[in-house]
Amino acid sequence: MLKGMKLRLYPTRKQEQQLIIMFGNDRFLWNILLAGINQRYKNNPSFKVPTNRQMDYLLVPLKAEYPFLKDSDSTSLQVVTQNLYQAWKNFFNDKTHKFGKPRFHSRKAAKQSYTGKSNVKVAAKRYVRLPKLGYVKTSSTESLKNCKVKRYTVQKEPTGKYYLSLQVEFENQELKPTGKVVGIDLGVHDLAITSDGIKYDKLQFKQLEKKARKWQSKYNRRLHGVTNIVESHNHDKHRLYDLDVQDFSNWQKARKNKAVYQAKIANQRKDILHKITTELVKNYDVIVLENLKSKNMMKNHNLANAISSNAWYMFKTMLAYKCNWYGKQLIVVDPKNTSRICSNCGKKNHNFDNLTQNQWLNIRNWTCPYCHKNHDRDINAAKNILNRGLKQTNIQLVKD
Repeated sequence: MLKGMKLRLYPTRKQEQQLIIMFGNDRFLWNILLAGINQRYKNNPSFKVPTNRQMDYLLVPLKAEYPFLKDSDSTSLQVVTQNLYQAWKNFFNDKTHKFGKPRFHSRKAAKQSYTGKSNVKVAAKRYVRLPKLGYVKTSSTESLKNCKVKRYTVQKEPTGKYYLSLQVEFENQELKPTGKVVGIDLGVHDLAITSDGIKYDKLQFKQLEKKARKWQSKYNRRLHGVTNIVESHNHDKHRLYDLDVQDFSNWQKARKNKAVYQAKIANQRKDILHKITTELVKNYDVIVLENLKSKNMMKNHNLANAISSNAWYMFKTMLAYKCNWYGKQLIVVDPKNTSRICSNCGKKNHNFDNLTQNQWLNIRNWTCPYCHKNHDRDINAAKNILNRGLKQTNIQLVKD
């Protein structure tokens, strides 16, 4: 079974210089191969894009012509040819216009990375051995025991921090069955509500979001000012030299600060979602989840911020792969009318048919006009989601 893992790296200054070279070599190889393919395609429109194996044959003469390519892990250069071929393949086979034509990579990109297929070895409790870099200090290697690394990626984030992402192979780790089932309703007022009545609070990062917006505003303002200065200076015919946006450090400081706060928000969100999804997978054998169209719901500007902050898609994705890891079952059902149907008698409450969306969202409790049972809106929806999912699998639910 394949898993993804991410560790923090703490390279020395010498290793940072080597990383800059390796990032640049991958970027250089991508650009020079892409330029050659573009030129050949321009000269001959019937030209077929070479496969990654055919491009691999070019690596030997390219290394002879550009000796600095030898400073990179050889497998990382092979990954570049694979990615370039896949990008062209996606472009030509794309019928939905989802993929565009491969573009050149810029050295000015805020995020830099390279991927290799060489074996990464654990050297000590907090050290790993990477090709061309040697022993690099890392956050922790305890999680790398009893696994085989298939592929690794070293990445420099816009915050200036380095990370090592690993694709590792583990043995199956199925959890003991608990005999429990649960339905989950995703909400705006709460992140998730289970059919057992457990509510997980919505994700809020007000202080961090306030600081992130502040530095985003500073970044936009400073970049706009710097761009005007550069254009005005370079337009002058009597200039002695050209200016570039990268020559100004003030806007780069704002870019780094906003990236720091945005990264904190993303990390805290992932941490909370990981804890919740792991808890659900450990406690239940069958999890039934509603399939919400968050893209359509984001069109309501009053709800867009809450929906995007709760990260429903990430929540669903985490549940899916963790159920696959630990031998549990995830069922996704249509959520239509689950909040308006009584989970006790199964009849729909037609009193809500003519309400607007805002009016309906303000109703948190209601009483069934048929069986007179009082419902918490979200818990009732979670129970209906559970019942709907169990019908698909022919599992009988015993009512309390």
